Amino acid sequence: MIKVGILGATGNVGQRFIQQLAGHPWFEITALAASERSAGKPYEQVAKWRLDTDLPEEVRELTVVPTKPEAVDADLVFSALPAEDAIKIEADFAKAGMVVCSNASAHRMEKDVPLVIPEVNPEHLGLIDVQRKKRKWDGAIVTNPNCSTIMMVVTLKPLMKFGIENIHVSTMQAVSGAGYEGVPSMAIIDNMIPYIGSEEGKMETETLKLLGDFDGKQVKEAPFWVSAACHRVGVLDGHTMSIWARFNKKVTPEKVKDAFLKFDPKLSDLPTSPKKAIIVREEPDRPQPRMDRMQGNGMSISVGRIRAGKADSIQYVCMGHNTIRGAAGASVLNAELLKKKGYL
Repeated sequence: MIKVGILGATGNVGQRFIQQLAGHPWFEITALAASERSAGKPYEQVAKWRLDTDLPEEVRELTVVPTKPEAVDADLVFSALPAEDAIKIEADFAKAGMVVCSNASAHRMEKDVPLVIPEVNPEHLGLIDVQRKKRKWDGAIVTNPNCSTIMMVVTLKPLMKFGIENIHVSTMQAVSGAGYEGVPSMAIIDNMIPYIGSEEGKMETETLKLLGDFDGKQVKEAPFWVSAACHRVGVLDGHTMSIWARFNKKVTPEKVKDAFLKFDPKLSDLPTSPKKAIIVREEPDRPQPRMDRMQGNGMSISVGRIRAGKADSIQYVCMGHNTIRGAAGASVLNAELLKKKGYL
């Protein structure tokens, strides 16, 4: 078993990490790190458990430790830290020899840091060797993308063969993406908010890195552009988005559907990987967050309403669980890929 720690363990994504890792066949939770005010106390005392499953027995009495490398007994750490804290803390852990699988945005776009979705660009893990050589680290930082970016890019991967020219996307994002206290109830009930700070920029830049080509030294970004509009809606979990994909040749809805159905990233040997990365819904009113977010234990992306658009474009809707597929589950899947590739 590989010893793992969780940074930011008391927060929304930190709790999802615990849920995803409890009873994991490869990883054992040996450290939970949080703020100084929580350190030194049992986890069940300081964490307000907010998930719909019981707090796992294996972490109830685990003493919370400070978020410092010398306090964390682990070989691998999962980071649920805010970006402003992650920028330094994650680097400190990597310098100390630990591998950091980060959900934070702080390091995603650094040229020597892998930004990875295992179904999309596993070869980008080769940047770890570049990173270690450049920074003289024994550890490493590996990141997963923004939650809405993950949903979209998994569906774009099987469409790359058609020659993507540009992408327009409009998101309807769940309130859990902002954290438990992120959106006041009186702001979102009977309302929607047509702005999520920095979200649109992340979708527009991260997508190009994820779908770019790695030449052994660096990633050359994908040769198209993305235009995003992001909205917060009154849904608990599950990000939904409408996507307009324009291609440089004629593509039919039938070909797109067939590409989705045949998409096989060959990750069945990874414990967190779903049986189907993409699930195609035939109903005219699906996918829906409440109905479809837990498909594949929250790790599958559901698509529907695949139809022809204007000027060689295809329109469709995709949806996935933002704190599992789009956050904690994504980092755990990255860690499983790291073990498979021999980096752990």
